[in-house]
Amino acid sequence: MRLFPLFTIALVAAACGAPGQAEKAVRIPAPAIDAPAAKGMATAVFAGGCFWGLEAVFERVKGVRSVTSGYAGGTAQTANYDLVSAEQTDHAEAVRIVYDPSVVSYGKLLQVYFSVAHDPTQLNRQGPDVGKSYRSAVFPQTADQTKVVRAYIAQLTAAKRYTRPIVTRIESGKFYAAEAYHQDFMRRNPNHPYIVRWDVPKVAAAKAAFPGLVG
Repeated sequence: MRLFPLFTIALVAAACGAPGQAEKAVRIPAPAIDAPAAKGMATAVFAGGCFWGLEAVFERVKGVRSVTSGYAGGTAQTANYDLVSAEQTDHAEAVRIVYDPSVVSYGKLLQVYFSVAHDPTQLNRQGPDVGKSYRSAVFPQTADQTKVVRAYIAQLTAAKRYTRPIVTRIESGKFYAAEAYHQDFMRRNPNHPYIVRWDVPKVAAAKAAFPGLVG
């Protein structure tokens, strides 16, 4: 993910390809086990490439109350875009999802994450973005979440729905919110060339794959 000066937008749009390029979800089963539905809101933290796209998908999931773009896996002192994007930290670009488990389960969020929110077979990159900060990683917030994601990765590996191995890491670490200009980026910048090329198709694919859940 990069922030483009106005005079480079035309060049970036050309380099990224045609707007609305098709993207499809990988058809995968739901998790065989799921986290129990606790009372009140719950939190999930996922990393998988540019946080603009993750945010754009998950903020449209029924039962999700808020999505915050940020950084996970490093320290508070290095949780800023300049350092993270320069690959000078242990952070991954990530999203913190606050959701209502009586409406959408942790397992269902994982299914969206592994199916269409990102490609779990890409190592230290997603699409045009290359580097450890764009790695595929889940940051479980509870012991139940850890159990579910471990089992689900094993389940998906056995199902052989991907052409390459799943490289998603299970990590620990605090989440730090990103700068204000990154929040709700797609909603505020629908015509940004990166959004048009990479995230509009992703949201469309999520809606097609999960009708009634992603709106």
